[in-house]
Amino acid sequence: MLAIAGAQTRLHAQASNPSSATNPFFGSITVHTAGDETLKLSLDEAIGMGLKNNLGLKEVENAEMAVQGEKNQALQEFLPTITLTGDTGVHQYNLAAQGFSPAVFSKFGAFFPGGVAPAGLSEITHDTLTEGQVHFSQTLFSGPVIAGWRAARAAERSAHFAKMSARGEVVQQVATAYLHAIADSSQVDNAKALESQDQLQLNNAHEAHLAGTVANLDELRARVQVQSQQQVRIAAENALEKDLILLKREIGVDPGRKIALTDPAPYSDLAAETPEEVRAVAYQNRQDYQNLQNQAIEYKAIHAAYRSQRLPTLSFKGFYGVSEVSGVGAHGTFSAIGTLSVPLFREASLRGDTDAAQAQQSAVYDQLADLKTHIDQQVRSALLDVDAASQLVQVARSNVDLATRALSDETDRVQAGVDDNLPLVTAQATLASAQSNLVNSLYRCNLSKLALARAAGILEQQYRVYLGR
Repeated sequence: MLAIAGAQTRLHAQASNPSSATNPFFGSITVHTAGDETLKLSLDEAIGMGLKNNLGLKEVENAEMAVQGEKNQALQEFLPTITLTGDTGVHQYNLAAQGFSPAVFSKFGAFFPGGVAPAGLSEITHDTLTEGQVHFSQTLFSGPVIAGWRAARAAERSAHFAKMSARGEVVQQVATAYLHAIADSSQVDNAKALESQDQLQLNNAHEAHLAGTVANLDELRARVQVQSQQQVRIAAENALEKDLILLKREIGVDPGRKIALTDPAPYSDLAAETPEEVRAVAYQNRQDYQNLQNQAIEYKAIHAAYRSQRLPTLSFKGFYGVSEVSGVGAHGTFSAIGTLSVPLFREASLRGDTDAAQAQQSAVYDQLADLKTHIDQQVRSALLDVDAASQLVQVARSNVDLATRALSDETDRVQAGVDDNLPLVTAQATLASAQSNLVNSLYRCNLSKLALARAAGILEQQYRVYLGR
């Protein structure tokens, strides 16, 4: 029937259920468990929950924490290291093993009373030693350490922009899922309204058939139309429930928890922008662009670190302590050592490290140049999509108005006995198709606006403005 043909122009076909195993942004940490109470959610609330609980964002935040830890490890290379040690123990020594043979003892006989070493002097001695020491070490100058610190700072900034880019991904994913559910909810409402109209026409046709004013064929057509519209409603309700499950998975709500979306489908016209204006905003705000810039700085610092391995390294270390030997007493001990290390020759290793770092640096610069062109392409494509989608919304609204008027006129003709109900069924299917196309057009228009905000790098800050909320 034509009603089913119109229903086939639905918002978009249900694809296989996305999984967090293939894309972590489709998963989350569940914080709202299942319960009988319905959870009411606005778009802002859904996005806020996604930014707190989304699995993909959590993974990127953990990666940023790991990079921060590596930066602190690099910082320690600059800072002094101070340790305190203390120990006590019994020590036994073999003097003969250390070179003190009887012949050596005899040479020291003059130092003993009577000028002769005591008889039976043991070559095995022992003592109890207790000592405490404070150790200090610090690198005063090292080219690789300095360059490594710069690379660590650039890596930290790169991780920060990667996190901000992930936040934009969460906003886009959650907003898309929310808008999709709103659109399918509109499809359900339209299907229910048309089903009610079809049921009313069936009742009228049945009464007219009993009265003998219309043929049985008219009643059969009306009954088939009702059942066809019931199929459309069931399919729309099923699609809506699946959309809500996906949304709940992205924002940390148990799939079994009931939720109600409180925001209607937004729509507004955007102020006209040129590609040059949006592109300038994108170069300032695109997190992936800034991330790649910091990667370039990081690899430049790594390249400098390898080159600086040819430079001398200056370091200092020492300790001060107190040692006490049983029967002898305590005495202070210390050491202070400055070390200058100058590499003389390991040219093959140094050149290999430098060349590898130079290759990585060149690759990032090439990616950066390509990304600038890619941003320009995305901006221009997004602007074209927004313009086309806005025009499609206007045409779809006009079609709904025309189809509504046509259905009203045909209903009057059937009730007046001028036509049978075949043209009426056709008019109902036309209206169903027009309403479905309008919902589809609104959804795609909003998606195109989100894509434009994402292309400009300002999705998280201005998605409300672009959606006209």
